Amino acid sequence: MHYRGRFAPSPSGPLHFGSLVAAVGSFVRARAQDGAWLVRMEDIDPPREVPGAAADIVATLAAFGMVSDEAIVYQSTRESAYRRAFATLRDADLVFPCWCSRADLEASAGLHLGPCRAAPDSMRGPAWRLRAPDVDIPFTDLLQGAQTQNLQREAGDFVVRRVEGWFAYQLAVVVDDAEAAISEIVRGSDLLDSTPRQIYLQQALRLPTPAYLHLPIVLDADGRKLSKADHARPVDAADPLSALRAALDFLGLEVSAGTTPSALLDRAIASFSLERLRVANAMQAGTT
Repeated sequence: MHYRGRFAPSPSGPLHFGSLVAAVGSFVRARAQDGAWLVRMEDIDPPREVPGAAADIVATLAAFGMVSDEAIVYQSTRESAYRRAFATLRDADLVFPCWCSRADLEASAGLHLGPCRAAPDSMRGPAWRLRAPDVDIPFTDLLQGAQTQNLQREAGDFVVRRVEGWFAYQLAVVVDDAEAAISEIVRGSDLLDSTPRQIYLQQALRLPTPAYLHLPIVLDADGRKLSKADHARPVDAADPLSALRAALDFLGLEVSAGTTPSALLDRAIASFSLERLRVANAMQAGTT
């Protein structure tokens, strides 16, 4: 299969350095495989979206030399596809309505296990959860190695449609990746534990499972993931070279003396190898 990769930011703020690392890693990997690189805007969480952030992210990516090879997909336009997938799950009796609050789930460490323990509430709609079976979901990540997760014990019954009616990330990402024929997903390792849920959904919907490559994540001085919610400083689209060099260096990729973003990226693409990523990943994890 022709390689097809993607970068899928959420428009909850401007692009920060952690997101830049994920974008650069996915872009260089795709280009090193002579493949396509797509951008998908994950704008299905209206309360978290910042007006103008989507356009700002696209412009910033372009300033850093990264432009989607196809028209950008906006999840906010994809509800009909998510409805069809949800109907498939519902027809197969794989999902159920749930009125549980966070307080209801405190006794089980936030996991929903077994039948819904909350009574139906006529004053509000339910969330819909997918029943998590007591099965181990194994996969091999190209960077993080062999992984396995017991879906029931470690994830629990998880939400695929939210109380507000919006479709949840886990369902939307699976549907979109399949429709775009994404062959490999390159993203931050903060999403590593979401992968078994997504693989199970792929199986339930009879969709292909892509390869996975989870990059090391950028931490702040306190050891926390950089986050828009924590007001991580955005990268400067007007002066991209220093941040781009830092991102390439963080990933262990070739950093040249190029004077344009495209020149830096071209050098990194030409010298790319998974072994470089593995060494950098080990260094970031503090194992070398």
